[in-house]
Amino acid sequence: MNMPNSINALIVFFLIFSCSSNKKDQPPKEKPPVMVDVIIAGNEDFMSNLEVNGTVLSNELIDLHPEVSGRLIFLNIPDGGEVVQGTVLAKINDADLQAQKEQYTSQFNLAIKTEKRLNDLLQVNGVNQADYDAALNQLEVLKSNLAFVDAQLDKTIIRAPFAGQLGLRLVSPGAYVTPATILGTLGQTDKVKIDFAVPESYVSLIQKGNTVKIQTNGSDAALAATITAIDPQINSVTRNIKVRAFLKEGNILPGAFVKVLLDKNRKAMIVPTNSIIPEAYLSQVVVIKNSKAIFKTVETNLRNGNVVEITKGIELGDSIVVSGMLYVRPNAKVKIKRVRTLKELI
Repeated sequence: MNMPNSINALIVFFLIFSCSSNKKDQPPKEKPPVMVDVIIAGNEDFMSNLEVNGTVLSNELIDLHPEVSGRLIFLNIPDGGEVVQGTVLAKINDADLQAQKEQYTSQFNLAIKTEKRLNDLLQVNGVNQADYDAALNQLEVLKSNLAFVDAQLDKTIIRAPFAGQLGLRLVSPGAYVTPATILGTLGQTDKVKIDFAVPESYVSLIQKGNTVKIQTNGSDAALAATITAIDPQINSVTRNIKVRAFLKEGNILPGAFVKVLLDKNRKAMIVPTNSIIPEAYLSQVVVIKNSKAIFKTVETNLRNGNVVEITKGIELGDSIVVSGMLYVRPNAKVKIKRVRTLKELI
């Protein structure tokens, strides 16, 4: 009586197993391709710009020091006064040197007469050569002594080495000064230079002879300056390069803080910033090849607003994904929904 029930149970079991096996043997359904927007890589007009901080310096600026120690007997350093090159600014007491010079001068004049007399006698063999040589040597020694005293006297006078504007006077007449004493400052305020540093990635923006814009605090007006010198070495610590520019117009006080604006219009391969996939040590973009997503590592350079320059990793004509990147996987099938232009995206 139980045999038919057992047979029925076996039939049901084999039917269930067969259906299960058929489901396992069926291939999985393919996911539909991700819909993406792309742009075609090409050279576009790219305005590279950068704003850095700069410091205004006098074209020439020195501290006025005496070369020798002594008492000031003359001082001509009016606060903020204008002077021309060679103006005597101060003089140190030189009475002892003047007395020494008079002594050497008397001895020198006598040595000239002695040398002349002995030279005349030597021509007629009235004196031996050794006596004449000794007199000539004495003349040369006294001549050197006079030159030395004149050099020392010159050190007692402080002259303006260039035309410019004096700073504040720091000593008074009659003071005893040494070479370490600062009498005042002298600088050129009509000619100023601006020193600033540029990150190494922006070195392409600077070139000797280029014009940069200068803005001071509290003013939107831009003044022009010409780059005159570029440090030949990048700082290994800051990765910046020092640049110097001379102001072409206007007037800025030395020591002022300014903003330096650099810009340059050129052709470059640029993509929207949001199409870059940042990683820890690299950047990637998604390129469409044969309807598949290919992740490519790229090298970027300058950024400007919503775009970034690509210098390596993609080629002209590549289709670069600009939307739907979150749903794209490497080598996954994709479908281009729309080809966008760069102007539409920025």
